[in-house]
Amino acid sequence: MSNEFNVLTIGDAMITMNPATTGPLRYVTQFDRKVGGAEMNFAIGCARLGMGSKWISRLGNDDFGKVIYNFARGEGIDVSAVRFVEGIPTSLNFKEIHEGGAGKTYYYRTPSPMADLKPEDITEELFKDIQLVHLTGVYLAIAEQHREVVHAIIQYAKGLNIPISFDPNIRLKLWSIEEARPVYESIFPEVDILLTGLDEIQMISQKESLDELLAYIQKFNISDFVIKDGANGSRLWRDNRWTEAASFPVTPIDTVGAGDGFDAGYVYGWLKGYSPEELLRFANGVGALVTTVTGDNEGLPYLEDVSDFVEDRKVVER
Repeated sequence: MSNEFNVLTIGDAMITMNPATTGPLRYVTQFDRKVGGAEMNFAIGCARLGMGSKWISRLGNDDFGKVIYNFARGEGIDVSAVRFVEGIPTSLNFKEIHEGGAGKTYYYRTPSPMADLKPEDITEELFKDIQLVHLTGVYLAIAEQHREVVHAIIQYAKGLNIPISFDPNIRLKLWSIEEARPVYESIFPEVDILLTGLDEIQMISQKESLDELLAYIQKFNISDFVIKDGANGSRLWRDNRWTEAASFPVTPIDTVGAGDGFDAGYVYGWLKGYSPEELLRFANGVGALVTTVTGDNEGLPYLEDVSDFVEDRKVVER
């Protein structure tokens, strides 16, 4: 990869089946096939912002696996560390959407093709020309073996002085908070940038107020502690001070993928050396744009779209 900045992430990708109608899944007869997955969304978000984006993964050697592989390639993601696995189907999820817009997700990802990926598959070669490693709690949640793989990645990143960003991305359908908490706390001391939802860090820390959260997080020596709080905006604790940024006034249609978009925007701004204020504003802008489009990653914007949006430039349509 010869981009100015290159990022590396690891995780499962899934075929996402979006219902054509609202209501209980048992009455839905038609679905729209999409590609989803938190790390995949992040990788796409980075690629669309002009970064080199490398994704480590395993896919079933089936038609759905080929759909995901070709989709990732089409988005400009480096898939040189993606392999096809025999005997384990590509992961799926089905969404159920209720009349009011709320919904549920049903996962079919056990066993996952990612079970084929072992700690010894992580080699120094994967980190060539990489400026940042991004990890999420989704991959950690799927199987215990994944935690060993993540620790292997962290060891290489630390040895090569590559910063690490981490999004807890709690999935309580995949593991309990009691199981997740010690795993997160084993990773926090290695993290440079923590990108978390307010509710997530409250759950992990068992603390409510900002002061309590801060006291908890300062034990881990994290340089950027970022709280994503949806329509309430975001805030960053760095160098012993808070920076806050308001959200952008948009009408959200689908919030799936907004957090992953925020992460990509934050990493982009961080690598570019943006000030705390610019960082949050840019990341908020990416997250806001994602919510205006239906789908897991369809709304992830290109760099010029975010720039126009956050600077309130009027785009000439014709």
